[in-house]
Amino acid sequence: MIFPVVDSTGVMAMGVPKAMRGKYDEIAAIIEPFCGEHLDGEYRELCLRALEKLCRKRSSPVLSRRPGTWAAGIIYAIGQANWLFDKDQPIHMAAGELADSLGVSKSTASSTAAEIRKWLKIDHFNSEWVLPSRMDDNPLLWLVEVDGFVVDARSLPPELQAERARQGLIPYAPGEGPQA
Repeated sequence: MIFPVVDSTGVMAMGVPKAMRGKYDEIAAIIEPFCGEHLDGEYRELCLRALEKLCRKRSSPVLSRRPGTWAAGIIYAIGQANWLFDKDQPIHMAAGELADSLGVSKSTASSTAAEIRKWLKIDHFNSEWVLPSRMDDNPLLWLVEVDGFVVDARSLPPELQAERARQGLIPYAPGEGPQA
C-alpha cells in the first residue's frame, strides 16, 4: 500500500510505499539541508522527486548503500542535468565539493549518479529533470524535426508549438510554461 509522506517542509511525497517511508525520510533529511545551504528550492524539489521515484521502484535500489551515498548520487545526477558543475552558472559547485560536503568520495557520488540517471532517464533532453527556471535556457529541450530539419521549436508558429507540446516533444507551448 502507498501512503503520502509529508517531509519536514510540508512537501507531499505522494508515491512513497509504506515500506520505504523510513528510507525516504533518512535520505530526504540529508538532501533538504544540503539544498537549503548550497543550492535552492528548485533543486530540492527535483531531488526529492527523484528520491520518491527511486523509492517506488520494485526492489528499490535505495535499500542498499548508505543514505549519504544516495543523497550525493541524487544531487549529483540532478546537478549534472542542470550544469551545476559549470562555473558560469548562477548556482554552481565543483563535483568534489558536493561529494565532500556529503561525506562520500567523488567517484562514489559519480558512479551512483550514473546509475540514477540511467534508472530515471535523467539527461539534458528530459524536461522532467530540468529546473523550471532554466527550461528556457536549455536549447536541447526545444529541438524538433520539421521536414527533415532540426529546428528550435520556439521559432515555430504558436499553433505548431502547441501541437509539439501536446505530443510531448517540447516542455510547453507559449503561455503554458513554468514562467507563464
